[in-house]
Amino acid sequence: MWVRQIHRWLSMAFTLAVIANIVAMTMQVQAVWIGFLALVPLIPLLATGLYLFALPYLDQRDGVRSEASS
Repeated sequence: MWVRQIHRWLSMAFTLAVIANIVAMTMQVQAVWIGFLALVPLIPLLATGLYLFALPYLDQRDGVRSEASS
């Protein structure tokens, strides 16, 4: 499923952005854009995560509806 693959790659990008943020904080670099760097993959990561979370419930609801039709 392509949504799951996108979610995995976004999680890797988010992890790298958080690591870069931690490294910048330990070096005491005052760059605001590094802090916002983690938000770029976080927003689509939230969207794909919510979709993947709801997917089993949506499939279950469709199964109940198809059983009621038979």
